[in-house]
Amino acid sequence: MPGKLYLVATPIGNLQDMTFRAVEVLKSVDLIACEDTRHTRKLLNAFEIETKLASYHEHNEIERAGELAKLLVEGKSVAVVSDAGTPGVNDPGFRIVEAAIEMGADVIPVPGAVAFVNAVIVSGLPTDAIFFGGFLPSKTGERRKRFEQLKDIPATLVFYETPHRISASLRDALSVLGDRMASTARELTKLHEETSRGTLSQLVSKFDAESPRGEFVLVIDREGPGLSHSENVGRTVSERVAELESEGLDRKSALKQTAKERGIGKSEAYRIFQSEDKQ
Repeated sequence: MPGKLYLVATPIGNLQDMTFRAVEVLKSVDLIACEDTRHTRKLLNAFEIETKLASYHEHNEIERAGELAKLLVEGKSVAVVSDAGTPGVNDPGFRIVEAAIEMGADVIPVPGAVAFVNAVIVSGLPTDAIFFGGFLPSKTGERRKRFEQLKDIPATLVFYETPHRISASLRDALSVLGDRMASTARELTKLHEETSRGTLSQLVSKFDAESPRGEFVLVIDREGPGLSHSENVGRTVSERVAELESEGLDRKSALKQTAKERGIGKSEAYRIFQSEDKQ
């Protein structure tokens, strides 16, 4: 019988996010395949794991997948980890999974942290349908083309981005997608974790005035029937609430929708609504 291949998620920052099962599996397998042996060795030392390591990264993935597959044929168990998060999600993993399936080996996930999932659930944007696009292209023309391809997808859009490109990507998203609601999350689970929310134009202004640091996850709302940011500017909150109520929404839902369109909190929208109602 072939051995088992484990895909083991590791923390994306905070070591306390390591699971008991992940530690147990990494101690029990015959080999751990990882992107950077020095980086992973630090993680293993923290949990007193002494299993042998082998490098498995984007530059040797095809060659190393064949070597790992031979171990599986011999009945050995292999775990794959990335430098952070879940292997196979924008990290090496596909080739060895493909090889393991072809030979009939069991492929077993050991769940844990995924950066884009955590960014979405704290964004305040819909989570009923999510499109994950990995890293955006580095060049403006290709990036805008990518946004153009995705703009009509009925799902929240999620991408990884680097600190030196986040401002440019936000501007390109604004240009192609319009002024949608969005969120950026950086340094998730780490000391300087920060989530910023607002319209794309508000986020452009924020990061143009700063020097962004840390790896980012960019979350963008799907295209909706609401008013654009520019159309909202000339209307009062109470006017927009009244319009939505005439369309069949109750007061609470109308306030929530108005707050979302303007990039403000529900409590702030309610405060403005009350003040306008008294005038």
